[in-house]
Amino acid sequence: MSACAPTDIARAVASVALWYHTIALPDGTATPGWFDLRPIVERMPFPDVRGTRCLDVGTYDGFLAFELERRGAREVVATDVSDHRDWDWPARMRERGPAALAQIAGRKGRGFDAARELLGSSVRKLELSAYDLSPEVVGTFDVVVCGSLLLHLREPIRALEAIRSVCDGWFLSAEQVELGLSLRHPRTPVSRLNAEAELCQWWLPNVAAHRQMLVTAGFRVQRATRPYAIPFGVAHPSVAPRILRRLAAGGQGVPHCAALARPDPS
Repeated sequence: MSACAPTDIARAVASVALWYHTIALPDGTATPGWFDLRPIVERMPFPDVRGTRCLDVGTYDGFLAFELERRGAREVVATDVSDHRDWDWPARMRERGPAALAQIAGRKGRGFDAARELLGSSVRKLELSAYDLSPEVVGTFDVVVCGSLLLHLREPIRALEAIRSVCDGWFLSAEQVELGLSLRHPRTPVSRLNAEAELCQWWLPNVAAHRQMLVTAGFRVQRATRPYAIPFGVAHPSVAPRILRRLAAGGQGVPHCAALARPDPS
């Protein structure tokens, strides 16, 4: 792909109504994302992906898919639902939620398409729910990653079992966690059912629950991180500082933890 002129890059970026990910672009600029994973990506326990076939589940704008490609993956496939109506909307939001989100975010997947073109990426995207992953549909992968998706799913264990079915090697799971529950119950798996239906959020686990979810779905955790904060991007609505988040997660942003796991053969 020939290099894009700065005006063409700016025009392509502006054509996306809402960027979820902050993605560095060839001209030195970056997309105006709601979240910026660049400062914390090295804290995630990535396996060596050089020469491997990789899958990014719930890719949205594609940050993790493009990161796998940058790290030398032989092939990267990214999946996400094709329409805002395909989200796991709570009952009271099911009628008006998709239209409201479409008005804010525009066409589903537009950010990924624009970023892929601007980066000259070879990542292949499939419009597919995490629930519908299977070897018959997508084959199997040496490395699978999934970031900040499980909290948006009504049935996260079902999705993890589907991921397990297509994972032949490593699975990197990075998810939002509840810091208060993690501090009060450091060893007991506990999750909170989130009442913020407008955000289409369901289960928010503590650190122990995140790891137990992986075990329940058939994985064996090999490495795990302490909580860290994914910083808000420049486009994120202003949020008042949260002292607990800053102290426990080491920064202002959304608290996450990550675990590297393998399918458990037992």
